[in-house]
Amino acid sequence: MTNSPWNDQRVVEQVTQDANALLGGYDDSCLIIDESGIPKKGDKSVGVSRQWCGQLGKTDNCQVGVYSVLCHGEHVAPIGYRLFLPQCWINDEERCKLAGIPEEYIEFQTKPELAVQLVIEARGQGAEFQWVGTDALYGNSPAFTRMLNQMHETFMVDVSKSQRIYLEDPDPVVPPAKSNKGCRPSKLKAQCAPIRIDEWVGQQPESEWKRTCVCDATKGNLWVDVFHQRVWLWDGEEPHAHCWHLIVRRDIGAEDIKYSLSNAPEEISYKRLACMQAQRYWVERSFQDAKNQCGMGEYQARKWQSWHHHMAMVLMAMLFMVEQRILFKDAYPLLSCFDTVCILNFLLPQRAITLKEVIRQMEVRHQRRLASIQYAYLKQLELGLSESEP
Repeated sequence: MTNSPWNDQRVVEQVTQDANALLGGYDDSCLIIDESGIPKKGDKSVGVSRQWCGQLGKTDNCQVGVYSVLCHGEHVAPIGYRLFLPQCWINDEERCKLAGIPEEYIEFQTKPELAVQLVIEARGQGAEFQWVGTDALYGNSPAFTRMLNQMHETFMVDVSKSQRIYLEDPDPVVPPAKSNKGCRPSKLKAQCAPIRIDEWVGQQPESEWKRTCVCDATKGNLWVDVFHQRVWLWDGEEPHAHCWHLIVRRDIGAEDIKYSLSNAPEEISYKRLACMQAQRYWVERSFQDAKNQCGMGEYQARKWQSWHHHMAMVLMAMLFMVEQRILFKDAYPLLSCFDTVCILNFLLPQRAITLKEVIRQMEVRHQRRLASIQYAYLKQLELGLSESEP
């Protein structure tokens, strides 16, 4: 993987075009940006550093990549990646050279900056999606949302509960000088005070929350309580504030609350916004499949080119997985990546059991999963939830 001369970006472009033929161009097609960490030992692997690793749920030695994933309903396919280089790597030019990092990439770039590159790349390669979705790491970056807005990309981004909003247009202006002495004011100032999202949402009556079904998850319909309001956002730098959608989601029977912002058209419904917000669920599943079934984290490669070659092959494998799910969705609607791997283990050399036995084992797994799904639906009925509930 280190010395082979093939261009991984040519592979990525082909994967994007093939994935778009399957998943792009629908009303619910979206591009989700997310990062994923891969634990590593030592200090030689390119980009490795002590940083947050979601897989471990803590700060540890790992490599972190930023990925773009094309989604349509429950079907997803990664179509792009960027390796995040921490500042400690950028500051050590010799270390970068030993890892084979091209000179043009020895420059610190934040994860939101890498995410913007992935959006531009996806569009340039023909991906057709209706919006860009991210978690709060990107949503908390005013520069990221500002750039997407300037690119005329619709976004649905999570934000932290401490995000400050305005309930009316802050109409930023430079205040007049109070006297002829001293420096004249030069910074814009809001004409009204902001408030934290969690504080304001906590003041809203229960009647403002609406119960709605946001998606058909692996174990039945996912019902949530949703609060929606148009609010103003100002980053303290732009000459004008933005009036965007605030969508707040509260899972039934849980205390966790998720806050998101979107620049979608003003007339969009709260149900549509809630479904857009829920789409990130399938991306987390895709990372699990990539790591557990497609070897995303199983490599012994230290250099820049080998990491990129490996990720390009993971993208190809994940595309194959979604192609099989769509191809056999009528015969095997519960077909998983694990099922596909089991069948490949038989079809490829060194098979130890018959294909008939492989299919029998798969059908047993599907029966158990179906029983679990049916049980979840029954529990929903007991709680008085149904598809027709407003």
